[in-house]
Parts: sequence; C-alpha cells; structure tokens
Amino acid sequence: MSTALARALSTLATLTLMACSTLALAQEQSLDRPAAPSAAGTAGDPALQQSVERGRYLAIAGDCMACHTAPRGKPYAGGYAIASPLGTIYATNITPSTTAGIGRYTEQQFAQALRQGLRADGKHLYPAMPYTSYAQLNDQDVRDLFAYFRHGVQPVDTPAAATALPFPFSMRLAMSAWNLAFLDRKPFTPDPAHSQQLNRGSYLVNGLAHCGACHTPRNVAMAEKSRQLLAGAVLGPWWAPDITSDPVSGIGAWSDSELRQYLKTGRASGRGQAAGPMAEAVSNSFQFLHDDDIDAIVAYLRTVPAAGGSAKAASGQVGHGSDESRLRGRDSQNENNSLTTGAALFSANCASCHAVDGSGSADQSYPSLFRNSATGGARADNLIAAILYGVQRKVGENEVLMPRFDSQSYVNQLSDTQIALIANYVLKQYGNPDLRVSEDDVRQSRQGGARPLLAKVQPLLVPALGLLGLLALLGLIALWRVRRR
Repeated sequence: MSTALARALSTLATLTLMACSTLALAQEQSLDRPAAPSAAGTAGDPALQQSVERGRYLAIAGDCMACHTAPRGKPYAGGYAIASPLGTIYATNITPSTTAGIGRYTEQQFAQALRQGLRADGKHLYPAMPYTSYAQLNDQDVRDLFAYFRHGVQPVDTPAAATALPFPFSMRLAMSAWNLAFLDRKPFTPDPAHSQQLNRGSYLVNGLAHCGACHTPRNVAMAEKSRQLLAGAVLGPWWAPDITSDPVSGIGAWSDSELRQYLKTGRASGRGQAAGPMAEAVSNSFQFLHDDDIDAIVAYLRTVPAAGGSAKAASGQVGHGSDESRLRGRDSQNENNSLTTGAALFSANCASCHAVDGSGSADQSYPSLFRNSATGGARADNLIAAILYGVQRKVGENEVLMPRFDSQSYVNQLSDTQIALIANYVLKQYGNPDLRVSEDDVRQSRQGGARPLLAKVQPLLVPALGLLGLLALLGLIALWRVRRR
C-alpha cells in the first residue's frame, strides 16, 4: 500500500514540477539586470541603423509589446499583470536599462533567453514567454532583435513588479526537466519542397508570431500538443479557435480576402471579430505587418491539416430573429424593478448598438449577431467573455469599443444570472440555439476561466511533497538498518 502511495505521490510531484510551463514570463528581476545605449548611438552607423529597423519590425511581428508594456506604461518597461490560474505574473522590463532591464546582456545571453528560456543569471524562464516558439528564429533575426532592444528602445530604470507564485510553481529549476521533455531547440529549416511563401508563413506562424501558444491545445504538463497544431485551445475565459483548414470548425471556408481583412483589421464581415488576446494581437502586431507577410500566413494556414474537432455549428448559422416588437411595452421586471428576461435585458443593454434585430450598425462597427463566430460556433466562451470583459481594439485611427459588464463596470454591471439570460437569448435568436449557457459558465469566466488540473491540485502539493519526503526519509532509515544487519 505504501509503495502504491509513493508512486502516486511521485507522479504527482513530477507533474507539479512541469506545471511551471503554464505561467507567463515570470522573469522576476534578476541581479544586475541590464540596459544599453539608446537609439542615438546608431548615428553614423548605417548597418546598425538598418539592423535596428529590422529588429523593430521583428518585435512587432512577435508582439513583444503585448506582454512587456503595462497599460499607460512606457514601452517594454514591464509591469503588465497577467492573471494566471496559478497566480499573478508580472512581465519584466526588457528595455536597455542596466539596473532594471536587459542592458547588461550580451548577444549570446539574449539569444539564450529568447530561444532556450535561460536568463543571464542562469535561471530559467517559464514557457509562457514563448521561447518554445522563438527557438525557431534564425541567427540574423535574433541579432536584429538584440540590436533593436539595445539601441532602439529607451531605457527605463524602474524595475517591474516581481512575480511571487505559490510553491511549488515558484521552482524555476524544474524547467530544466520540462525543457528536456518538450523544448525543440532546432531552428527553422526551410522545406525545399515548399515555396518561399509557404516557408515564410510557417516561420511566422510557428516561430516569430507564436500562434500555437494560444491556438494549440496543451497536455497535462501544459506543453503544446504538436499533433493538434492550431486546433483550438482554452485561453483563460476566452477560446482561441481552431485555425486549421477544417471548413467547419476551422478557417477552411474563409476566403483569402476575409482572412487578410481579419488579420489586418480584426474584423471579417459575416465571419467574426477579434476580441480579448486576439484584439491585442491585431492592435499591436498584425495590422502593421507587410502585406506579403500577411499573404504568407494565409497561404500557410491553408496547408495546416484539419483538426477534425467536435465543432458542428458553422459561424454562418442564422437564428430565429428578433422578437422585440412583440415584447415591447410588456412588464419584464420583478418587484425590485430588475429585468428578468433575456429579451428585456438584451433590449436594455445590447439593442442600442447591435440593433433590435441583431443586424448591427450599417458600417458593422457594431457587428451583426447573425453569421458571427461568437454566436454561431460550437462554444459560447467568447460570447460570455465579450459580455463580461468587453471588446477593445484600435486599427489605425479607428477604435472599436464595447463596454464591459463585469464587476469592474460600475455603470453597466450585470450579474451572472443576467449575463446567462442575455447569452441564451442571443444564441436562440441569432446564433446557435443548441448551446445553453448556465450561471456556472458565467461565474467560471468571471473567475478567469477553467482551471487546469495542476492549479486544482496545488493546495494538495505541499502536504503531498512533505509526505513524499517523509516516506523517502523512512526508506533511507530502513535501508540503513538493513545494511547494518
């Protein structure tokens, strides 16, 4: 019995050590952290200026800004708080500050951090800083990125907040074992059987733009499942959808022009709109990419094998239309003057923007609820999250803003019950009527989404590891006694 228990606890401990991969970028401040000369140092050196400009573009394509810049903060100064199921993670300062950033890094140390997840002080990064994808970067791109962050970014000497995760997720040493199991250190090698465009698309999708970090599901150790590349994955309260060539659950039925428009603007009429992390990617990265890189991404996604997912409802499914005119003027309130039906709540909170018939505004700045991936897909995650957290993205001078209705909204705050009523009304009238949203679904989304197994067992890990240590000690004592005899 004790042997079985020891094996179970050993397995649990191993999984725990691997858990660290779910965390984001918890590069706390390292000793003697870094910075270097500012952009002014490139004057008179055309080759360096050219390298800095290439690096600037690569940093945009890699969406470094999204994690390393806090709201209203200085570029790349860190401090962005990432709500993880295992605790809050603060992105680090990667400006060329010699006291708070990466200014003391050599190019080799920068390359190791970028492609191997190893800091200059020898400590491991967590793979939510997507070094598992950046491992594919070629030497020239790493060199140009280093030039940009050394010479093209203004140093900020303010240290970012340190990440303090609960034990055992705070154990960085465990990442060495995780890397042995899951990190492919080989840089990208072009496939001679494919065109230059397809190779470029693969390099961007799987490497620099690290699309799989969001869109590829993860295993129990929180590593990407390579056999389900881009097949869709849970991302906190959001769902990063299948972007394989599957014509139903994926983007196989989208035209090239629709995919280009979505990546450049965050919107494809009759298909969907970018929200949550994808809205950030469009705002910070994709809208600025060269057209030939966007075309390469589209061409490559066409070649990704269909995942064969469970999604059966197409985003173009049309519901039953609006019944607002029939309900107008009827009493839909309880004794506390609270709206009690999905129709009444939709009319009060949604119809002014999305129109009473769900058709949206004329220019689709407020999108139609028909033919919409958030309402017509096989999951309701993004519909719930959009109501709770709103939508915000900026493309050029145009900003799209949907207000949030969660607890942070004092004007538009809605309860779990009310949001579930709205979601079910929208699904029935305009989208996939087979879906049903419960109050528990909304509550889970409000709390940050479904918790992975490793987060659920964390409270048991300390006593389990303690018991494992005790069993090991008892085993050593028993072995010592046997040898004495």
